[in-house]
Amino acid sequence: MTATVTAGLDPFYPILDSAAWIDRLVPLGIRLVQLRVKDKPEAELVAEIRAAEAICLAHGCMLVVNDHWRIAIKEGCRFVHLGQEDLAEADVGAIRAAGLKLGLSTHDDDELDKALAVRPDYIALGPVYPTILKKMKWAPQGLERIGTWKKRVGDIPLVAIGGMSVERAAGAFENGADIVSAVTDITLNADPEKRVREWLAATRPA
Repeated sequence: MTATVTAGLDPFYPILDSAAWIDRLVPLGIRLVQLRVKDKPEAELVAEIRAAEAICLAHGCMLVVNDHWRIAIKEGCRFVHLGQEDLAEADVGAIRAAGLKLGLSTHDDDELDKALAVRPDYIALGPVYPTILKKMKWAPQGLERIGTWKKRVGDIPLVAIGGMSVERAAGAFENGADIVSAVTDITLNADPEKRVREWLAATRPA
């Protein structure tokens, strides 16, 4: 496996759906994590984001807030992730003016063109493998597409996401991914803490 820390971003990038998960797992040594909370009242979203950012700051971890860029700005967060629909509606200028870094999802060539025009701080490609996280209209991209995307994005860090596991991570890195993102491989594991430790051992240089 050839994982390296790219542009200050750790090669292991879990996505968690609550501050409670972040509090449970980030202290194990996670350095990059996304909080993906959906369908909650704004007051609860603010509380989740505020708590997650405090935990991450205390443990030297970069928190990436999914979708809720307005709250991220108000709360003084450092990084936000947008899907393509979110990107179309977001004020990228306001995000940048507030000093936030920006990550974007891509699934096809048109979306990659739109992402490259914004010059984000990372670009995610997915799903690499079949995923149970959410229903998607895109077929699995496969490892070869990672290499194609990396040639196009150049020095922008490339995140491989979708059906990723510790066992599959090596193939993603070997084909050009800089970062591998995991969701259900951790949260649905019988021992999430052990799984995180396995990810850290597999993605960090000795």
